[in-house]
Amino acid sequence: MPAEPADGAIAAPAEKAVETRGLEPVPDGERGGRVRELVPTWVAANISVLLLTMGAGLVIFNKLNIWQVLVVAVAAPVLSYGMVGLISLAGKRGGAPGMALSRAVFGQRGNLFPGALIWVARWGWETINAVSGAYAVLTVLDLLFGVKSNTALIVVTLLFFVGCTFVVSGLGINALRVCSKWSTYLFGGFSVLVLGYLVLTTDWSAVLDKPAGSTAMMIAGIGTIAAGGISWVPSGPDFTRYLPRTASSRGVVGATIGGAGVVVLPMVLMGAVMAVGTPDLATAQDPVSFIGELLPTWIAVPYLLVALVGMLLINSMSMYSAGFTAQTLGIKVPRAWAVSVNAVISLVFGFLLMVVATSFFGSFISFLTLLAVAFSAWIGVFGVDMLRRETYDGPALLDATPSSAYWYRGGFAWQAMTAWGAALVVGTLFTEVDWFSGPLASTWIGRNGLGWVAGILTSGLLYAVLPRTAAADAPAPAPERETAGSLSN
Repeated sequence: MPAEPADGAIAAPAEKAVETRGLEPVPDGERGGRVRELVPTWVAANISVLLLTMGAGLVIFNKLNIWQVLVVAVAAPVLSYGMVGLISLAGKRGGAPGMALSRAVFGQRGNLFPGALIWVARWGWETINAVSGAYAVLTVLDLLFGVKSNTALIVVTLLFFVGCTFVVSGLGINALRVCSKWSTYLFGGFSVLVLGYLVLTTDWSAVLDKPAGSTAMMIAGIGTIAAGGISWVPSGPDFTRYLPRTASSRGVVGATIGGAGVVVLPMVLMGAVMAVGTPDLATAQDPVSFIGELLPTWIAVPYLLVALVGMLLINSMSMYSAGFTAQTLGIKVPRAWAVSVNAVISLVFGFLLMVVATSFFGSFISFLTLLAVAFSAWIGVFGVDMLRRETYDGPALLDATPSSAYWYRGGFAWQAMTAWGAALVVGTLFTEVDWFSGPLASTWIGRNGLGWVAGILTSGLLYAVLPRTAAADAPAPAPERETAGSLSN
């Protein structure tokens, strides 16, 4: 029996440089994580200059003033990462990745459907970040050496960025924790420097005198910014499965919201401030080079390099989770190699977005809108199931045969599948993007960009009223004792 440290966390065996564990649940004796480690994890998940572009979009497209942007920048991470934190609690209960735990909800075969959709959605997210990272490298090369972008250089920078992402995500959770910690310190320091420069050089009268936009556009803006956080909800358990069962649930949620909010709030506000003096910021084909135009080189270059590390970490975290999702879909390769599929896809799609697409921002916002709808259907079902469930049967999660406790009827939990499918349809009906408009997009829900909320409510409420799914009894774990709600666990 391992000795228990003074702070109550269970001691873990010697950590390996490369994480070899796949879908199998983490035994209690190896759960040496700390709740406080979640703070840099979710800081790193948001270190992206795209937040500056999104903040600018709130001013340029949504016509919001700085006070409305402030409301959006506070509400969006609280809502989205509040859901990430709550769903993350399933990780410490079951010790397995989110999409493996999802088998207990949808059935061994049924889980293939939301799993495939979420996996495909990750392709888009990883492509967006790969493109942003490549643009950051191109901007640094231009600022330092006057090297201009061309097709060959685009390919090289994409290969460089995706290759680094593949290495970090392949190493696993320990590499992600170390990189997240140091990138948090560096990015925080340089962000303070940029914020100070903006405070001293901005025409604040123009910023403060801007008239307010409509409430509908403010609500829609919350949905746009929140979409990034919503995309992390199924991945939340991936980063809490090494926590002891006794870790504070309140602390998990607080650390998740706090880690994300400390980045989202200032970045969105800085983007809004920049947009007042640079109105073409949100419409640029290149979402990164504006930093070199707005900031002096001695700030812009190190800031972009640190942001590049952040965007690399975002993609590494996404690919790390995508590896688990690929395994749940039946791709029988080790987790470290499962991420290679997403790496190749992000290379191909990234090239198309950089060379062929005419509007980065339009493509990005359309993707975020559809992403939120796709993930919301899963969130409602999984969330309601988690409220009902006390534990997960580890062996049954890995058993994809009819003998599994999570086989249900023919491998499907029809209640979960019905609620999930209905929510996808409802969410899409209320959604409008550049190239698609649902028949209910002109209603109050649609005009306010609340298709994702409609999806969560539809799947959650429908699943709650349908008959409970019957499964074989799972072995009871040790009692789960909640510690105090501080972040010191």
